Amino acid sequence: MTCEQTHELIHAYTDGELDLLRNVEVEHHLGECEDCQSQHQDQLYLRSLIKGEAQYFVAPDILKQRVKKQIHRPKPQSGTPRWIAAAAVLILALAGVLLWTIPLRSHTDELVAQEIVSSHVRSLMIDHLIDVPSSDSHTVKPWFNGKLDFAPEVKDLSAQGFSLIGGRLDYIDNRTVAALVYQRRKHPINLFIWPSSKANEPERQFSRQGYNVIEWSSSGMCYWAVSDVNNTDLQEFVRLARQ
Repeated sequence: MTCEQTHELIHAYTDGELDLLRNVEVEHHLGECEDCQSQHQDQLYLRSLIKGEAQYFVAPDILKQRVKKQIHRPKPQSGTPRWIAAAAVLILALAGVLLWTIPLRSHTDELVAQEIVSSHVRSLMIDHLIDVPSSDSHTVKPWFNGKLDFAPEVKDLSAQGFSLIGGRLDYIDNRTVAALVYQRRKHPINLFIWPSSKANEPERQFSRQGYNVIEWSSSGMCYWAVSDVNNTDLQEFVRLARQ
């Protein structure tokens, strides 16, 4: 793929709108071209600023009261109809709700999310889903000893419909991490784990490039679950993994 082709697709790639083949082609080119990679980083940074750094303001009570008075004031012969004022109030209310519900993500988190999805895709394409194939948590957990500077918790969730099929080492956010691999009706679920300095944080769910992702922090560890299973299944997996 050329730089010109990549430039045409970079926005769709950043927004996760490309099909799997195109996504891999762009990703491969970004790994070889510093100029295009820099453009991609700029796009991610701009999007993170829009989502995470945009300010919002709550209307003061006095403004709310004035708007209400304007709505209930008898309609003058000329001027703005009351229905326009009412619509304005509704728009302000909806805007407030939307601003509150936009997930706040830092630039770093956005880059990590992209790494997570890319690692998940690569694990499926180059036949490197697992380094230690086993459904026994007592086999998978000890395999990480000496390979990581932490001990990931490995849970057996087969009775709940999420079969453990193994684990592997991966590289995310400039460090080696544990990747536990589960399966739900032939759909692999990658659970990435590494130590975190963040305090306990609630789950944040979103999608990238057609994959569902859930991220959270707990007990000094950072967790990212990614799969193409539906939202309900992935939420159930995370609920069980957190117990």
